[in-house]
Order: sequence, then C-alpha cells, then structure tokens
Amino acid sequence: MQPAVRIIGGGLAGAEAAWQLARRGVAVELFEMRPGRSTDAHASGDLAELVCSNSLRSESLSAPAGLLKAEMRQLDSLILRLAEAHRVPAGAALAVDRGGFARAVTRAVETLKHVHITRQEVEALPGEGLVIVATGPLTAAPLAQDLTARLGEAALYFYDAISPIVTADSIDMEVAYRAGRYGKGGEDYLNLPLTRDEYYRFVDALRAAERVPTHSFERFVAFEGCMPIEEMADRGRETLAFGPMRAVGLDDPRSGRRPYAVVQLRQEDRQQTLYNLVGFQTKMTYAAQKRVFALIPGLANAEFVRLGSLHRNTFINAPQHLLPTLQWRKRATVFFAGQMTGVEGYIESAATGLLAGINAAKLAAGRTPVAPPPTTALGALLAYISDPDRKHFQPMNVNFGLIQPLSARLRGKAKKEMMARRALADLVAWRREFGVDAEPAAAVALP
Repeated sequence: MQPAVRIIGGGLAGAEAAWQLARRGVAVELFEMRPGRSTDAHASGDLAELVCSNSLRSESLSAPAGLLKAEMRQLDSLILRLAEAHRVPAGAALAVDRGGFARAVTRAVETLKHVHITRQEVEALPGEGLVIVATGPLTAAPLAQDLTARLGEAALYFYDAISPIVTADSIDMEVAYRAGRYGKGGEDYLNLPLTRDEYYRFVDALRAAERVPTHSFERFVAFEGCMPIEEMADRGRETLAFGPMRAVGLDDPRSGRRPYAVVQLRQEDRQQTLYNLVGFQTKMTYAAQKRVFALIPGLANAEFVRLGSLHRNTFINAPQHLLPTLQWRKRATVFFAGQMTGVEGYIESAATGLLAGINAAKLAAGRTPVAPPPTTALGALLAYISDPDRKHFQPMNVNFGLIQPLSARLRGKAKKEMMARRALADLVAWRREFGVDAEPAAAVALP
C-alpha cells in the first residue's frame, strides 16, 4: 500500500479526488469538518452537498459545461456517475435531486476500500506528505489564515449568492405554465409570466428593497456569473428583462403570445415537491425577499423552504501559486482543487478534484504529474488559472474562449462542435501518451 494522501475538504473536489486515488489503489485520509463545524451555506454533514443550485448545467457538446462533462466521463468521474443516477428533469441540463445526490456520494466514499473519513477540522496545512487542499470557497478561518501566511499575501475573495426554493404546491398553477425555451428539452421548467406593468412593479420593489449589509472590513466583489438579482436590477430597469427574466422562446401556450418577462422555476427534487427560482440569487434581507417575491404572479402565497442568502467565497491567487498540474509551485507535494483554485461552478470544481486525484496518485507512485492539453476544456481552464502572467485574477467558468483556437475558420455552433470533437480526441491521445489509465486500478464498485 502506498503512503496515504491527505485530502482536506469533502466537497465535490475532495470526494472526486478520493475516488480517483482509491480506484488506483492509493490510501486516502479525507478530512471533513462538517457536521461538527458547519458553514453559513451548508445544511448537512453529507459530502458533496450542493448549496447554490441543483444544476450541473448543459449536457450539449456545443456548450462548454457539456464538453467538460464529456471529458470527465472519459476519466471515470464519480460525481458524474452519481449525478446521472440522481438526475431530475431540467431540459438540456443535468440537474440532480440535491439531497439524494449528496447522500449517494457520501455512501460511495465511505465504502471505498482505501479511504478513511475523519470528521475533524484541519487548522493548518500538514508539514509533510502528499496533501490535496479542497476546502472550497467557505474555508474555515484558522486554515484560511494559515494558508494566507504561507502564500505570502492576503487572500482574494468574492461574494456568492443563493437562490430561493419554494414548495410546488404553493405555486399558483393557474398562472404557471410548463415550457422549455424554444421548445427544447421538453417542458421541464415552470414559467411565471409577467406583463409590462407587473415587471416594472417587481423591479422597482427589488431595487428599493433592504439588503444585508456588507461588513465594514470587506468590499463587495460579486462574481459576474452569479450576480445577485437586485444588483442586476440596479444597472437598469430593463436589465432583468434581457437577462434571467427574458421571455424570448417562452410563449405562453394559453395565449400564444410572449409575456413581457418570465420567471423560470426549475425542479429541485425527484418528487417534484420543490422548485428553485432560476437566476434569483439574492442578498436581500429575508423579510424583503418574502415581500418582493410575492409580487411575482403565481408566488403570492409561495412557501419558501429556503430563502436566498449571501456568503463570502475565498480563493487563492492561483496564477501566482499553482502549476497546470494543480501543484503548489513552492511545494510539489501539495495540490489545490475546487473553487479555492479560482474555478467557478460545480463541474469545474469536481474536474479539478479529478485531476488532483490522478496527479497525487502519479506522484505517490513516483511518476510525473500531467495536465491535459489546452485544446481540451479541462486543460484550457487549468491553463487560465495557472498563467503566471495573468493580472487581476478573478474566478472563471469553463468557456470556449479559453480553448486553443481551431485552424479552420468556422463560426457559431459548427465551430463549437468541431472544438468539442477535437477536445475529446486529444484527450484520448493524452491519456494514452501519459499513461493516465495505466496505474493499477482497484476493483471499485458503487454501493
């Protein structure tokens, strides 16, 4: 048995890393502080708990998240295996039953032959051995302070906001209608139409609503891909109508006409008892949320099982500290994974955990860690976060703009599909060239 790799953090990245190590026969000690010590965003002690949304985004190869998932499937991702087993209808996206998914990941990791889970907070980086730091954007203060001291600079940060969830039976189905945008992906979303007057009444109330104040010692730095809805409304009265409330492709089948604006609700669980308000992450106070969201037609009597909230997300200045292999430049036996690296999104976080697990296993076996080519979604994302010449670093979702351009002149969907085909072919070649699947694999079965 090879020496144990210590993984700090049992989120998506940590759980994925543990799986990749265990299936290669490497012993793992996984540290997770919950439930003994929780965070402002988590509600359970389960591994891989999803706190912002239940969607893992598009499945299409012409979408960057879809391509990244296809690459992860090539590399036998635990997170995607179990997401498929616990998926709920979401059109062209992969969404999961949040609770069932987290419980399944917990059971799977708990039963891995070479993995031991220690429910204990880690307050400082271990001084020796192979370590994967996957504590996520809500890293507890003692470890965050230790890492800040070691990295030699103040931690960077941004704020992330969570969307509300309502019960299905509290939605007025006389108002709501089922439809997917342009009819794609079936009728998996509930849609609440607004007239022009209803839309302006809602936006004006939203802009005037009381918000949770930022602490005096912190600046508000919101990630553009998860901007609180009231922050978007502040940019102009029409901003939401062209953003998360756009009605294009969502004609009301009862009238045959397009509403002025639409609020979409996505199924949150398999039983269809819960729905979340898509794109409605917020930092309004709870009282303001209840009052303002009640102005949305169909939600006058909504029962909120979770209101929106705001939490601070911490990430390191990855370009200054990480190699494309996710190793710390100052200490090659330490890997970082998950949102702490400056990637944004569930899939991106799990993907970095996947590669950190593969590379820690290589290092444990005396082999050289590797990074996928920049023609792949994962390789391009890693190149972005590890470029030492990058200034003013901010978190990033995977996107086609990061991927090495094609030599052929194509545009639109054809260009994206060609980039996806090239990426998957290059990943196969990379796996063969660098022996990514050559390590002895343990016989691992999911419970």
